[in-house]
Amino acid sequence: MGKKAVVVGGSIAGVSCAHALSAAGWEVVVLEKSSSGPTGSPTGAGLGLDPLSCKIIHSWLGVGDGDGDSDPLFRATMPLSIEQNQATDVEKKMSWTLTRDEEFNFRAAHWVDLHALLLGSLPPQVTFLWGHYFTSFHLADDQGSVTLDAKVLQTGEIVQIVGDLLVAADGCLSSIRQTFLPLHKLRFGQVRIGLPYLRYAAYCAWRGVLNFTEIEDSETIQVKKMKEDAESIWLPELAHLMKSTPEPFVNVIYDSDPLDRLFWDNVVLVGDAAHPTTPHCVRSTNMSILDAAVLGKCLEKWGSEDLKSALNEYQSLRLPVVAKQVLHARRVGRIKQGLSLPDCKPFDAKKASVEDCFELQQKNVPFFSHIPDALLN
Repeated sequence: MGKKAVVVGGSIAGVSCAHALSAAGWEVVVLEKSSSGPTGSPTGAGLGLDPLSCKIIHSWLGVGDGDGDSDPLFRATMPLSIEQNQATDVEKKMSWTLTRDEEFNFRAAHWVDLHALLLGSLPPQVTFLWGHYFTSFHLADDQGSVTLDAKVLQTGEIVQIVGDLLVAADGCLSSIRQTFLPLHKLRFGQVRIGLPYLRYAAYCAWRGVLNFTEIEDSETIQVKKMKEDAESIWLPELAHLMKSTPEPFVNVIYDSDPLDRLFWDNVVLVGDAAHPTTPHCVRSTNMSILDAAVLGKCLEKWGSEDLKSALNEYQSLRLPVVAKQVLHARRVGRIKQGLSLPDCKPFDAKKASVEDCFELQQKNVPFFSHIPDALLN
């Protein structure tokens, strides 16, 4: 091993970085504050994997792309071959199709299933430290190394870990990013957030998991007061599903204006720490996987002795892409919510033409089929 990378955050972005950097010849240590990996019911968000992300994951798993029944990724996912946008008339309780793409070619997965697959296939040179809560870091005077302090949650002990590269994969509320951009954090209760704060996207996601295998009569499930609104807003099928979810939870949805940079010295941002985005364009997980893959290829290309060139190339390849995709997802979100847009009237699904609906399709996301140069070599 030539160099050591310390990854803060053991979610999809962090585990992806562990795969990509170990493949590039780096020793990798991952710090994760959770005490263990998720087990039991597949809680968490559903996600969609585009063909390029599937190909990257296949390379990490050491299997061919689309090996049928022997393909672990395909066994853990389901085909998502059709993308369809629908509108709902609340008063008439009816819906209709706005756009439909029958050549979508994505794979659908639960977050927990994809995470378990990536985690279980990590190579031996990756050390995964569960129950380690990252607290701080500091760079050496010559910026040749970085030292992290982490609290072992089970014992309260503070441990130090030294590496040559710090990878911030600690999510939207990244404390590492806030070290360099102290104003770049979420402030609840403020109407004016301003640059470069995270931006509230004007809505929340209502989520829950329902295990149908243990329910003989879903009508008997006791529901909470918040579910009563479902019948007055949504179609009967969706309202029924929402009312049948035992323990729903709410996520505030927000994004961020694109950053000007993705690394400082030997500290680099990946995933939601680098580009928080709304879910309208199914990009968050795909961007995280691509970040990891490109970072790994850049480190492999430039070698451990030229870290600055590797990080410069990573930034030059990823920053223009993620910036446009985040802003496009924001725009699609405003279209779907019927909010104002700078260049056209608010979207009205009842009056929308085919051309008006065209922008809703995933294939119109900037760089939708783009393959970074680092992955072509």
